[in-house]
Amino acid sequence: MCLGVPGRLIEIWQEAGTTMARADFAGEERRVCLAYLPDLAVGDHVMAHMGFALTKVDAETAAATIDLMREYGVLVGETAPEGAA
Repeated sequence: MCLGVPGRLIEIWQEAGTTMARADFAGEERRVCLAYLPDLAVGDHVMAHMGFALTKVDAETAAATIDLMREYGVLVGETAPEGAA
């Protein structure tokens, strides 16, 4: 099963001609490919699947989603993603 946890981009770089990023997904950092959304910037929030960022989401949606996931026990922790409202 794959959970759609929003991630906040914390670093972006080019690797072999492809835009890559490091993102914080509710406290867990993962590497994601930005090939489908190359115009994203550090601080943007994304939904990713299989290592590819597929959709940009606003900070309020990211925070609300993570709060709801924590409320239902899907995620553990107390803090909203950095940069989220």
